[in-house]
Amino acid sequence: MSTTSIAAILIGIAAVFWLASAYWTVKDARRRIDDSALLVLAAVVGLVPYLGPLVYMLFRPPEYLEDVRERELEIKAMEDRLSRRGLVCPVCRADVDPGFLVCPICTTKLRQACANCRAPLEALWQVCPYCETPIDATAAGVYSPPPWHSSGR
Repeated sequence: MSTTSIAAILIGIAAVFWLASAYWTVKDARRRIDDSALLVLAAVVGLVPYLGPLVYMLFRPPEYLEDVRERELEIKAMEDRLSRRGLVCPVCRADVDPGFLVCPICTTKLRQACANCRAPLEALWQVCPYCETPIDATAAGVYSPPPWHSSGR
């Protein structure tokens, strides 16, 4: 094998590596960049032999667009869950409906019922908003543990 054929093979390998790195830069930029002008800039930088892909790797966005969208969806789902999250029982931590008077799991008294209409009342209310019955301040206690629940933990 002559030196010219070895040089031609090495130049061919270098050209294939250069084109492959430019292709990788464009492919990676499409997964990370949403702006078309920045995609064109990444492609141009990727065409600079050998140094371009290295420069691109230094300045590329750290996340894939798919990961960013997935994280945003997870955050939105968590915010939705937190915003509509109901009450929890202070004893057993079970989810309870705002209209429950007692916890269906551990029978802890959650709210006082109106003496007239039996609607659930909040602890700070002075009058029932449903039937305008005044609330007895001594009977308005909210949380009373069941008799078998020991408070000395």
